[in-house]
Amino acid sequence: MSSRTRQIGPNRYRESIGRYYEDFKLGDVYEHRPGRTVTEADNIWFSLLTMNQHPLHSDNAYGANAEFGKPLVNSCLTLAIVTGMTVSDFSHKAVANLGWDKVKLVGPVFVGDTLYAESEVIDVRTSKSRPHHGIVTVRTTGRKTDGAVFMRFERSALLPMQGHAAEDKMDY
Repeated sequence: MSSRTRQIGPNRYRESIGRYYEDFKLGDVYEHRPGRTVTEADNIWFSLLTMNQHPLHSDNAYGANAEFGKPLVNSCLTLAIVTGMTVSDFSHKAVANLGWDKVKLVGPVFVGDTLYAESEVIDVRTSKSRPHHGIVTVRTTGRKTDGAVFMRFERSALLPMQGHAAEDKMDY
């Protein structure tokens, strides 16, 4: 997590999380920590909240007869967890998440797996329509504790330049 402080008064400092547009360099890789162990409650609740009724996420008997011999974690949950892991390093200061591209689910995730993520900066450019902003694209890889890759995707965000983030304008 990229965290820094700035002085806002005598003997008073404010924490600032995330990176500005200028902080990103092509080829840099950010390892996102801490990891996250997926629980059965996570999987069931997420599936219920999103109205995903596929029994492969909630029925142990069904899962026992499926390809992997046990239920799978909802892949939309793994996408949400991995994306969330990237926020403090990549998009905490973002004005807008511009989207995901090339989402690939390359391995199964099961209850009890601990997930980690890393993001490589693959594109950095100034915005043509928004002065004082730039667009950064990262390629994120989700891995389990043993290093097995289970997910890859690219994500772009509109990021402010230094001095132009919403938090830079806050007086409280």
